[in-house]
Amino acid sequence: MKWTVASVVEVRDEALHAKTLVLDVPDWPGHRAGQHVDVRLVAEDGYQAQRSYSIASPPESRQLELTVERIDDGEVSPYLCDVLHVGDGLEVRGPIGGYFVWDVRDAGPVLLVAGGSGIVPLMAMMRHRARADANLRALSEMSLLYSTRTLGDLFYLQEIERLVEEQNVRAAFTLTREKGDDRRGYHRRIDKAMLTDVGWPPSHMPRSYVCGPTPLVESVARTLVELGHDPSRVLTERFGPTG
Repeated sequence: MKWTVASVVEVRDEALHAKTLVLDVPDWPGHRAGQHVDVRLVAEDGYQAQRSYSIASPPESRQLELTVERIDDGEVSPYLCDVLHVGDGLEVRGPIGGYFVWDVRDAGPVLLVAGGSGIVPLMAMMRHRARADANLRALSEMSLLYSTRTLGDLFYLQEIERLVEEQNVRAAFTLTREKGDDRRGYHRRIDKAMLTDVGWPPSHMPRSYVCGPTPLVESVARTLVELGHDPSRVLTERFGPTG
Protein backbone atom coordinates (compact mmCIF):
# COMPACT_ATOMS: atom_id res chain seq x y z
CA MET A 1 0.00 0.00 0.00
CA LYS A 2 1.21 3.47 -0.80
CA TRP A 3 0.66 6.76 0.98
CA THR A 4 -1.88 9.09 -0.60
CA VAL A 5 -2.62 12.74 0.14
CA ALA A 6 -6.31 13.09 0.95
CA SER A 7 -8.16 16.41 0.96
CA VAL A 8 -10.14 17.48 4.02
CA VAL A 9 -13.64 18.48 2.87
CA GLU A 10 -15.38 18.73 6.24
CA VAL A 11 -14.54 18.83 9.95
CA ARG A 12 -17.35 18.45 12.49
CA ASP A 13 -17.67 18.01 16.23
CA GLU A 14 -18.68 14.49 17.22
CA ALA A 15 -18.44 14.58 21.03
CA LEU A 16 -16.86 16.73 23.73
CA HIS A 17 -13.35 15.58 22.83
CA ALA A 18 -13.72 14.19 19.31
CA LYS A 19 -14.06 15.36 15.73
CA THR A 20 -14.96 13.66 12.48
CA LEU A 21 -12.78 14.34 9.45
CA VAL A 22 -14.40 13.84 6.06
CA LEU A 23 -11.80 13.14 3.37
CA ASP A 24 -11.66 12.90 -0.39
CA VAL A 25 -9.06 10.26 -1.22
CA PRO A 26 -7.82 10.07 -4.83
CA ASP A 27 -8.29 6.61 -6.36
CA TRP A 28 -9.71 5.19 -3.13
CA PRO A 29 -10.12 1.43 -3.76
CA GLY A 30 -13.04 1.07 -1.37
CA HIS A 31 -13.15 -0.57 2.04
CA ARG A 32 -15.08 -3.03 4.18
CA ALA A 33 -16.98 -2.09 7.34
CA GLY A 34 -14.56 -2.52 10.24
CA GLN A 35 -11.30 -1.66 8.46
CA HIS A 36 -8.91 1.18 9.33
CA VAL A 37 -6.30 3.45 7.76
CA ASP A 38 -2.90 4.73 8.80
CA VAL A 39 -2.44 8.50 9.08
CA ARG A 40 1.02 10.07 8.86
CA LEU A 41 2.18 13.54 9.88
CA VAL A 42 5.59 14.81 8.76
CA ALA A 43 7.23 17.83 10.43
CA GLU A 44 9.45 20.33 8.62
CA ASP A 45 12.53 18.75 10.19
CA GLY A 46 11.53 15.35 8.81
CA TYR A 47 10.18 13.90 12.06
CA GLN A 48 7.24 11.56 11.41
CA ALA A 49 4.35 10.43 13.58
CA GLN A 50 1.92 7.73 12.45
CA ARG A 51 -1.31 6.41 13.95
CA SER A 52 -4.10 4.08 12.90
CA TYR A 53 -7.73 5.23 12.83
CA SER A 54 -10.84 3.18 12.18
CA ILE A 55 -13.06 4.12 9.26
CA ALA A 56 -16.50 5.39 10.29
CA SER A 57 -18.04 5.70 6.83
CA PRO A 58 -19.84 2.74 5.23
CA PRO A 59 -18.40 0.96 2.19
CA GLU A 60 -21.08 2.61 0.06
CA SER A 61 -19.74 6.11 0.76
CA ARG A 62 -17.54 7.86 -1.81
CA GLN A 63 -15.80 9.79 0.98
CA LEU A 64 -13.76 8.56 3.91
CA GLU A 65 -14.74 9.51 7.46
CA LEU A 66 -12.41 9.22 10.45
CA THR A 67 -13.57 10.11 13.94
CA VAL A 68 -10.63 11.11 16.12
CA GLU A 69 -10.68 11.36 19.90
CA ARG A 70 -8.37 14.11 21.14
CA ILE A 71 -5.66 12.80 23.49
CA ASP A 72 -4.15 15.75 25.35
CA ASP A 73 -0.57 14.43 25.32
CA GLY A 74 -0.88 12.73 21.94
CA GLU A 75 1.38 13.46 18.98
CA VAL A 76 -1.26 13.18 16.26
CA SER A 77 -4.79 13.66 17.60
CA PRO A 78 -4.33 17.28 18.84
CA TYR A 79 -3.21 18.28 15.34
CA LEU A 80 -6.10 16.45 13.68
CA CYS A 81 -8.66 17.92 16.08
CA ASP A 82 -7.30 21.45 16.61
CA VAL A 83 -5.18 22.41 13.61
CA LEU A 84 -6.44 20.59 10.53
CA HIS A 85 -8.94 22.60 8.47
CA VAL A 86 -11.06 22.15 5.36
CA GLY A 87 -8.79 22.31 2.31
CA ASP A 88 -5.76 20.87 4.07
CA GLY A 89 -4.04 17.69 2.91
CA LEU A 90 -3.55 14.60 5.03
CA GLU A 91 -1.43 11.52 4.25
CA VAL A 92 -3.36 8.26 4.55
CA ARG A 93 -2.69 4.63 3.69
CA GLY A 94 -5.19 1.82 3.48
CA PRO A 95 -7.62 0.26 3.84
CA ILE A 96 -6.10 -2.16 6.34
CA GLY A 97 -7.51 -5.22 8.07
CA GLY A 98 -9.41 -8.30 7.00
CA TYR A 99 -10.37 -9.96 10.29
CA PHE A 100 -12.56 -7.45 12.12
CA VAL A 101 -14.94 -6.83 9.23
CA TRP A 102 -18.64 -7.40 8.56
CA ASP A 103 -20.79 -7.58 5.44
CA VAL A 104 -24.57 -7.30 5.48
CA ARG A 105 -24.73 -10.39 3.25
CA ASP A 106 -23.42 -12.40 6.22
CA ALA A 107 -26.92 -13.22 7.42
CA GLY A 108 -27.58 -13.71 11.11
CA PRO A 109 -27.83 -11.62 14.29
CA VAL A 110 -24.98 -9.26 15.15
CA LEU A 111 -24.01 -7.94 18.58
CA LEU A 112 -21.83 -4.82 18.64
CA VAL A 113 -20.09 -3.91 21.90
CA ALA A 114 -18.10 -0.67 22.08
CA GLY A 115 -16.08 1.14 24.69
CA GLY A 116 -15.33 4.83 24.08
CA SER A 117 -13.97 5.52 20.61
CA GLY A 118 -14.24 1.80 19.87
CA ILE A 119 -17.65 2.69 18.47
CA VAL A 120 -16.07 3.99 15.24
CA PRO A 121 -15.66 0.76 13.22
CA LEU A 122 -18.96 -0.48 14.61
CA MET A 123 -20.63 2.68 13.33
CA ALA A 124 -19.39 1.79 9.86
CA MET A 125 -21.16 -1.56 10.27
CA MET A 126 -24.42 0.07 11.38
CA ARG A 127 -24.26 2.55 8.50
CA HIS A 128 -23.51 -0.29 6.07
CA ARG A 129 -26.60 -2.16 7.26
CA ALA A 130 -28.72 1.00 6.98
CA ARG A 131 -27.75 1.37 3.31
CA ALA A 132 -28.67 -2.22 2.46
CA ASP A 133 -31.83 -3.59 0.89
CA ALA A 134 -34.65 -4.11 3.41
CA ASN A 135 -34.56 -7.88 2.86
CA LEU A 136 -30.88 -8.06 3.79
CA ARG A 137 -31.46 -5.88 6.85
CA ALA A 138 -34.20 -8.22 7.99
CA LEU A 139 -31.77 -11.15 7.83
CA SER A 140 -29.13 -9.29 9.86
CA GLU A 141 -30.66 -8.12 13.12
CA MET A 142 -28.29 -5.80 14.96
CA SER A 143 -27.89 -4.82 18.60
CA LEU A 144 -25.45 -2.31 20.12
CA LEU A 145 -24.13 -1.99 23.67
CA TYR A 146 -22.05 1.18 24.06
CA SER A 147 -20.06 2.13 27.17
CA THR A 148 -18.54 5.55 27.87
CA ARG A 149 -17.54 7.49 30.94
CA THR A 150 -20.11 10.29 30.58
CA LEU A 151 -22.99 11.25 28.32
CA GLY A 152 -20.79 13.88 26.69
CA ASP A 153 -18.35 11.17 25.60
CA LEU A 154 -20.90 9.35 23.43
CA PHE A 155 -20.14 9.52 19.71
CA TYR A 156 -22.93 9.63 17.10
CA LEU A 157 -25.70 9.75 19.70
CA GLN A 158 -28.40 11.32 17.56
CA GLU A 159 -27.59 9.11 14.58
CA ILE A 160 -27.70 5.96 16.69
CA GLU A 161 -31.07 6.96 18.10
CA ARG A 162 -32.32 7.58 14.56
CA LEU A 163 -31.15 4.11 13.50
CA VAL A 164 -33.04 2.64 16.44
CA GLU A 165 -36.22 4.36 15.24
CA GLU A 166 -35.87 3.85 11.51
CA GLN A 167 -33.75 0.73 10.98
CA ASN A 168 -34.88 -1.63 13.73
CA VAL A 169 -31.52 -1.50 15.53
CA ARG A 170 -31.50 -2.19 19.24
CA ALA A 171 -29.18 0.01 21.29
CA ALA A 172 -28.32 0.45 24.95
CA PHE A 173 -25.85 2.79 26.57
CA THR A 174 -24.01 2.52 29.85
CA LEU A 175 -22.17 5.33 31.64
CA THR A 176 -19.41 4.45 34.08
CA ARG A 177 -18.65 7.83 35.68
CA GLU A 178 -21.99 9.60 35.92
CA LYS A 179 -25.64 8.80 36.36
CA GLY A 180 -27.47 9.89 33.24
CA ASP A 181 -30.99 9.74 31.90
CA ASP A 182 -32.44 6.32 32.80
CA ARG A 183 -33.95 5.92 29.34
CA ARG A 184 -30.43 5.63 27.95
CA GLY A 185 -29.76 2.41 29.81
CA TYR A 186 -27.24 1.50 32.49
CA HIS A 187 -24.83 3.17 34.92
CA ARG A 188 -22.08 0.62 35.44
CA ARG A 189 -19.37 -1.30 33.63
CA ILE A 190 -20.47 -3.94 31.13
CA ASP A 191 -21.34 -7.19 32.86
CA LYS A 192 -22.96 -10.58 32.21
CA ALA A 193 -26.50 -9.36 32.88
CA MET A 194 -26.08 -6.48 30.45
CA LEU A 195 -24.78 -8.69 27.65
CA THR A 196 -27.65 -11.13 28.22
CA ASP A 197 -30.23 -8.32 28.08
CA VAL A 198 -28.87 -6.62 24.97
CA GLY A 199 -27.58 -9.56 22.96
CA TRP A 200 -28.89 -12.92 21.80
CA PRO A 201 -28.69 -16.37 23.39
CA PRO A 202 -25.81 -18.53 22.17
CA SER A 203 -28.28 -20.82 20.38
CA HIS A 204 -28.92 -18.00 17.88
CA MET A 205 -25.22 -18.13 16.86
CA PRO A 206 -24.71 -14.36 16.70
CA ARG A 207 -21.55 -12.73 15.48
CA SER A 208 -20.16 -10.45 18.21
CA TYR A 209 -17.84 -7.53 17.44
CA VAL A 210 -16.12 -5.98 20.45
CA CYS A 211 -13.94 -2.86 20.17
CA GLY A 212 -12.46 -0.52 22.74
CA PRO A 213 -9.75 -0.29 25.40
CA THR A 214 -7.96 -3.57 26.02
CA PRO A 215 -9.36 -4.24 29.54
CA LEU A 216 -12.95 -3.77 28.34
CA VAL A 217 -12.47 -5.93 25.25
CA GLU A 218 -10.86 -8.78 27.18
CA SER A 219 -13.56 -8.67 29.87
CA VAL A 220 -16.44 -8.63 27.37
CA ALA A 221 -14.96 -11.39 25.19
CA ARG A 222 -14.34 -13.59 28.22
CA THR A 223 -17.86 -13.00 29.52
CA LEU A 224 -19.46 -13.83 26.16
CA VAL A 225 -17.57 -17.13 26.07
CA GLU A 226 -18.63 -17.86 29.66
CA LEU A 227 -22.23 -17.27 28.58
CA GLY A 228 -21.79 -20.03 26.00
CA HIS A 229 -20.99 -18.11 22.82
CA ASP A 230 -18.72 -19.72 20.26
CA PRO A 231 -15.25 -18.12 20.71
CA SER A 232 -14.70 -18.20 16.94
CA ARG A 233 -17.71 -15.87 16.51
CA VAL A 234 -16.48 -13.31 19.06
CA LEU A 235 -14.27 -10.91 17.08
CA THR A 236 -12.25 -8.29 18.91
CA GLU A 237 -10.23 -5.19 18.18
CA ARG A 238 -8.52 -3.39 21.01
CA PHE A 239 -6.39 -0.33 21.59
CA GLY A 240 -4.33 1.11 24.39
CA PRO A 241 -2.11 4.09 25.17
CA THR A 242 0.34 5.01 22.42
CA GLY A 243 4.02 4.54 23.09
